[in-house]
Amino acid sequence: MDTVETLLIALALGCDAFAVGMGVGTRFCNRRQVFRLSFHFGLFQFLMPLLGWFLGQNLVGMARRYGPWVAFALLFFIGARMSWESFKPSRTDDGKECRDPTRGLSLVVLSVATSMDALGVGFSLGILGRDLFYSAVCIGIVAAAMTWTAMRLGNRLSEQFGHRMGAAGGVILMGIAIKLLVS
Repeated sequence: MDTVETLLIALALGCDAFAVGMGVGTRFCNRRQVFRLSFHFGLFQFLMPLLGWFLGQNLVGMARRYGPWVAFALLFFIGARMSWESFKPSRTDDGKECRDPTRGLSLVVLSVATSMDALGVGFSLGILGRDLFYSAVCIGIVAAAMTWTAMRLGNRLSEQFGHRMGAAGGVILMGIAIKLLVS
């Protein structure tokens, strides 16, 4: 597989990370948040193809069977929460900040949910005898770059259109969740 094919695969796998990054970027876009989400999405997109190679065909079959359901539930829940919270003020009545999806368990959940497709790709590349490490590095870098770009774009759109973009970001996540379930 040549570099062009690898980059095309990386771009295809990075589309979910881009969409999620745009949705998250509508409300959470300081430098640390952009770095955390971009780094973790890139890391998970790098690790999942390697994991897919090592798990073998039986577990990949199970991941293909149940992975979309898990990813659907996680993304839909987070998207619904983002949409709901977009209509709330950024601080609660007691002065606490709204939950940041670029921290803690939400960060891990989003990272896993957006990189499930990379698990199957890793298995496929391993079967074909392709250079898996080089492909995984490209996939990770492209996903990180797409996430960074999407968060910045989502933030700019949010500045122009206000809280409506937070609701739109949540709807985007729920749409991705439904797409994962249907495909």
